[in-house]
Amino acid sequence: MLATVKTAAVVGLEGRLVDVEVDISSGLPAMTIVGLPDTAVQEARERVRAAIRNSGCTFPMKRIVVNLAPADLKKAGPAYDLPIAVGILLSSEQIYADVSQTIILGELSLDGSLRHTNGVLPMVALAHQEGFPTVIVPEADAKEASLIEGTKITPTASLSQLVSYLRQEIPIPEYQPGEIQEYTPPAGSITDLAYIKGQEHVKRALEVAASGGHNVIMIGPPGSGKTLLARSLPSILPPMTTEEALETTKIYSVSGLLPADTPILRHRPFRSPHYTISNAGACVSIVIR
Repeated sequence: MLATVKTAAVVGLEGRLVDVEVDISSGLPAMTIVGLPDTAVQEARERVRAAIRNSGCTFPMKRIVVNLAPADLKKAGPAYDLPIAVGILLSSEQIYADVSQTIILGELSLDGSLRHTNGVLPMVALAHQEGFPTVIVPEADAKEASLIEGTKITPTASLSQLVSYLRQEIPIPEYQPGEIQEYTPPAGSITDLAYIKGQEHVKRALEVAASGGHNVIMIGPPGSGKTLLARSLPSILPPMTTEEALETTKIYSVSGLLPADTPILRHRPFRSPHYTISNAGACVSIVIR
């Protein structure tokens, strides 16, 4: 039987829809994953097998083919574990549910519990953009996912809980976000321009650049304070708008630097690339900054 589950991939900073197609047929027991999967996706075979077995379900001892479509898009990361597991259970007729309008994301542990997944924010943003009303995410990522308004977030702690929910044995209430705590950078990582003594001409140039959105180039011998002054520039910039905050938070989410309990970034980040950086790396640094 063929089953299809909707999930998402992260390409750069944006999400892309991915169809997880699972077909189970007679033959020697084997599980094959196709569709340009990387090593982390290939290893999902062992995680999914153990998670299904330890969640009270039966892993079918048949020939299983999992296709991640579109096949020309490289798939990376462990976020495909949960949709693959749900696809196998649907294909083996252990659960009956309509998941055609649901995006499913999550990395599985061997005991069936769900772990934190990087890049949840851009994937939920894609689901909202494409009109999917419901997104199933790990419980640890519910706060981050709730930053996208207008989408029902279903937090799930384990595969067994999700199976019971799809069988309509238990309800899982929609996540209701409370007051979202903003991410605060570590103490000492932000320099206030008011604390810098001297360099009045440079500070005046930074104030003009900050107010007008101009570029600044500082040239001088090592130790003259160029990096210190540049590091203090965010302290005089205006607060980020909601759109800017979400865009910055996406970068931190994809890179795995965003704490799960403080899912939104409101301070302007400072990037200090090394002087030996390549041209390509410098371009990426300028785009991200």
